[in-house]
Amino acid sequence: MKLLLLVCSVAFVAASGNDNDTYHLSEQEQPQPENIITNGYPAYEGKAPYIVGLMIGRDNSNVRSVCGGSIIAHTWVLTARHCLTSADYADIHYGSNRGWQGQFYHKVRKQHFILHHNEQNDVAVIRTPNVDFTSLVNKVQLPKLSQRNERFVNWWAVACGWGGMANGKLADWLQCIDIQIISNEECARTYGSLPNQVLCTRTTGGTATCGGDSGGPLVTHDNPILVGITAFGVSGACDAGNPDGYMRVTHYLDWIREKTGVFY
Repeated sequence: MKLLLLVCSVAFVAASGNDNDTYHLSEQEQPQPENIITNGYPAYEGKAPYIVGLMIGRDNSNVRSVCGGSIIAHTWVLTARHCLTSADYADIHYGSNRGWQGQFYHKVRKQHFILHHNEQNDVAVIRTPNVDFTSLVNKVQLPKLSQRNERFVNWWAVACGWGGMANGKLADWLQCIDIQIISNEECARTYGSLPNQVLCTRTTGGTATCGGDSGGPLVTHDNPILVGITAFGVSGACDAGNPDGYMRVTHYLDWIREKTGVFY
């Protein structure tokens, strides 16, 4: 399977704080990742209350990487495995489309990360302190167990994220794109044979996810259901028209239920 992961963008900030504490983000802690959702539109406030921004770091290092995630319950966030593989902690930023100036954030240590045991399954969950739901912070619905075999081909979906801009500065506002889910057969024309756990979207007009958006949500356009976790694309060619790749959430419903107890 010839897939290139959208590796999390790197930022330089001061690391501080204790396990699972809640902080308000200070100005000097703003990250500076590299790429943005390509040809997206700014989301209205509250459009995606389920999305969180992740700043991920290692102890004794000022280097952080940037990813996204989705709230699936009061104490659980779903993201991509590759975002957490080398991490000692993650700062999870909640609320407001200003991702790094939101309502609050929690620092969560790696003992609260659960990564899929197989690296080909690019999914992970984070156990978090309890989060109360509001109009700006809320969970997204998972597909029902009865939808395990739903492929969502030709469904319209929305992907959002705070990946950085080409000039090296952070996007000031959450960016989203409206995209259509395609069959794995169509996606395979670009990437070769694909496993069932992969879901792809068409990037017509160069609308695509990019570096820094990894781990973020792909939800159905109407009555949002989380169907994908941003995972891969062609590195360095976000606007080239190649399909975007996601982990197919329906493939992992049993794994999510086993690790978190969340299912419908």
